[in-house]
Amino acid sequence: MNFGIKAYNEQQIEQEKEICFLLAQEIDKTLPEAQSKIWHAHPVWFINGNPVAGYSKLKGCIRLLFWSGQSFEEDQLQSEGKFKAAEIRYTDISQVDTKDLTRWLNKSKTIQWDYKNIVKRKGVLERLL
Repeated sequence: MNFGIKAYNEQQIEQEKEICFLLAQEIDKTLPEAQSKIWHAHPVWFINGNPVAGYSKLKGCIRLLFWSGQSFEEDQLQSEGKFKAAEIRYTDISQVDTKDLTRWLNKSKTIQWDYKNIVKRKGVLERLL
């Protein structure tokens, strides 16, 4: 596990720490080709420099975000922001369904929007793959 991500997880309260460590473990296992780091103060995984998945501490929960998640066509994931991101929020480790998580992570490999070049394209997203 990336040292920065481990330190981020350790800073959370016990219940949220468990969620963070489970998410990191499952993401690392399902996306072994991804590069992980702390980006904008939160753990994020990248494939070829493009952000695909990450999580962050919000008030009272841990939010798991998929940058291209709106294109996954998954009812459990809620739209987030004005681009293609989608999220799910967890308040207890028992809410994390690893089968769902693995399915979403596998979709994040094959369904991607090009966030890496969004600034260069002046806010226009293009579909990758």
